[in-house]
This record gives sequence, structure tokens and C-alpha cells, in this order.
Amino acid sequence: MSKTTRLSSNNKIKMTLLKSVLVLGPAIILASCASQAPVQQVPVSKPAPVVIVKPKPKPAPQPKPAPEPKATYNSFSEWKSDFSTRAVNQGYNAYDVSRILDSAQLNSQVISLDSNQAEFVKMPWDYADSAVSGGRISTGKSKFNDQRSLLSRLESQYGVNAEIITAIWGMESSYGAVTGNSYIPSSLATLAYDGRRRAWAEDQLLSLIKLIQSGDVYPSQLNGSWAGGMGHTQFIPGTWLEFGVDGDGDGRRSPWVTADALSSTANYLSKSGWVRGLSPFYEVTLPANFDFSLLGQKLPGSSWRNMGISPIDGAYLDANTAFEMWLPAGKDGPALLLSPNFDVIKVYNNSSNYALGVSLLGRGINGQSGIQKSWPRYEKPLTSTQVRNLQQRLTNAGYDTKGVDGIMGTNTRNAFARWQAANGQTPDGFVTLNSASSLIW
Repeated sequence: MSKTTRLSSNNKIKMTLLKSVLVLGPAIILASCASQAPVQQVPVSKPAPVVIVKPKPKPAPQPKPAPEPKATYNSFSEWKSDFSTRAVNQGYNAYDVSRILDSAQLNSQVISLDSNQAEFVKMPWDYADSAVSGGRISTGKSKFNDQRSLLSRLESQYGVNAEIITAIWGMESSYGAVTGNSYIPSSLATLAYDGRRRAWAEDQLLSLIKLIQSGDVYPSQLNGSWAGGMGHTQFIPGTWLEFGVDGDGDGRRSPWVTADALSSTANYLSKSGWVRGLSPFYEVTLPANFDFSLLGQKLPGSSWRNMGISPIDGAYLDANTAFEMWLPAGKDGPALLLSPNFDVIKVYNNSSNYALGVSLLGRGINGQSGIQKSWPRYEKPLTSTQVRNLQQRLTNAGYDTKGVDGIMGTNTRNAFARWQAANGQTPDGFVTLNSASSLIW
């Protein structure tokens, strides 16, 4: 047989084998699947595609939100036992839970402090005087210079004024000198057992466990504020867990490290809505015909300007930015237009007095003047008992204060302003022994 003939014969054999494969291939595939499920016949000319289904990876189990604590407990020990059981049932390691709880002790002082925070019972000028004392300003300027490089970087990166970061540092821990000597597990456990925000305190305890597990916080460094604040800028565990930043690049986020704390403060304010280049407040003068019903309302800068209201230092009010008029000491005290950044500061401490203190301290550190108009220092504040009397009588008269808790908050001031308008007073919402005398005895 010639070479050409042999090649032709071989080619015919290959074609025959190829046809056999095409005919039998689908049958082989179907036969392999027959044991799993019935399969409809598929025409030989169109073989069924083979689909490989990859199993979906199972997500890692996540702890569920903590169940609400019971309405009451017979003892602190009973709460500890119940909380431990609930935490472990959520997936928290029993050892980590026990090493936090076993050392926690009931602290009656924490309960007392929780119901009498200075931000809510002091007159605004008393709180401001404390915040912007000469010593705090001078130390702030020194610390600002020491951390100038870091603070400049943070201002550039996050948009938060360097002096505001420094002011919060000063307000929270006297620039790291006073970070607190309360044992944090005891403080949080006490608040969880017998505080105003029990579920909140339990969440903070769980966050503290996570921080210990991650290595950000060591069990040996758990001294802080009575409210659970940690380190230089007094982050509570849950907030540090969410907003803590490794500012010095050592791979660990420690609230007791200056660079980490200041970086985290800048990050927290930035993510809370800080607007670059906007002052927290602008002092203004009110026209004689000012409508006091506008207090507490947020209006565009253009609206306030059209009423004849503008900053006394000549600063420009952005036409589209919403500002709120605030009279911290009523009609006889300074008038302040609050910017969105004022509210951002309050995420740290939900008190207007606190935000005012931070703002004024920042101005002092930056060499700027404070408030120009004098305070009506002759006015006197109410006691907690008198505040409760006020709240109860306002509510009974149809001016709902949203609770009777002895805390002079926004709801109480707004209710009092409505009462003032109906009873011949200027509705400035400023509660004093003089203005509220008929409601507190």
C-alpha cells in the first residue's frame, strides 16, 4: 500500500471515531447523571451543556443584637448572671465575658453622676468659664504647638479644624493628663444594672469585649471615666470600635495613644458631617422686631441676612447653609447662629453647653476672641427638684416636656417657651428662678 493510500485510510478511521464520540458523548453524560435525577432525552445533535454549580460560601456567624435587659433585677449579681448568659447565647466567648464581669463591682457614685451631669444643670456662662479658663487655653496652645504636624495633617485629611480637635482633647482629658480612674467594666456594668440607658450600657460592655479580643484594648488598661470613656479623647467602646483610627501606624488602635486618639476624633467628626471651613457658631445682634418664634428653627443664611441679622465680626454667612438661632442665656444674653458643625460637636456629648465650651476653647487656642456680649450673671439656675416640678406642671398645663427627669434639655426649654408666649413673657425659653418662679414651687 502506498504512503498516500495509508494516509487516506487513516483519515477515514479518525472520522469514524469522531462521529462515534459525538453520538455517544451525550449518552455518557446523561448516564452519569441518571442516578441523581430523572433527565429528559436531549437530541443527539445538541448535547446538553454541563453546568458546574459551586456551593455558596457560608457567611461567618455574627453576634446578634443584645436582648433587652429585664425590667428589674433583685441584685447586681442577678443582672451579671443574666447578662453573661445572654452574651454567651449570642456567640460571645464565655471566658472573655467572665473576665470582664467577674471584676465588675457596683458603683453607686456612677448612678449619682449619671443623673446630674454638669452640662445640663450649670448656667451656660459657668460652664463656658470652666471650659475656657486661662490655664486650659495656655496649655492648649502649648499642646497645639507640640502636635502641630499631626494636627495639620489631620485637618488636611479630614477637614476638621485643628483647634477644634485640640479643644476636644482639652475638654475630655485636659490634654491627656486626666483620662479617668474609674474601672470601666464596673462603670458600664453599674449603668447597665441601674442607669438611665441600660441597653446602651450593655452594648458598650459587649463592644469592650470585642476591643479586648482585637488587641486594641488590654485588660490591664481599663481605667477611664465613670461613663465608660477611654483615653485622651474619651471614646466609649462602641464608638471607638466604629471610628477608631491607627494614627501612628503601629497596627493597633489605642485610645491611650495620642496620635490614635486625635486621629480618631478627626475621623469621628468628619464622618458625622463636619463641613470644612465652617465655624461652629457666629455671634450676631438681633433687630428690635425679632420674631422669637424663630428660635430653634434652622433657616438658610440668606433668610437670616434678609432679617437684618449678620455676624458681628463681619463673617460671611453662606446663603444655602442652614443656621439655627440660639439664645443660650435668653433675650438679655448673646445671640448665636449655630452652624451644622455645632451639631457635629454634640455627637461627642449631646449638650449645647458642651458644644459651646469646645467652640470657645478652640477659639482661645487659635488666638481668637470669644463671645462679645456679656452674660446675665444675675440669673440663677433651678435645682433638679425644681426642674422636675417645672416639667410636671408644664406637662399638666398642656406643654409637653417629653418626660419628667429633672434634666433641663431642649424639650423642656421648648415647652417653657410656648408657656411664656401664652403668659406674657418673651418666649426665649430661658429657664431661671426668676422666669419660672410661678411653676417651680
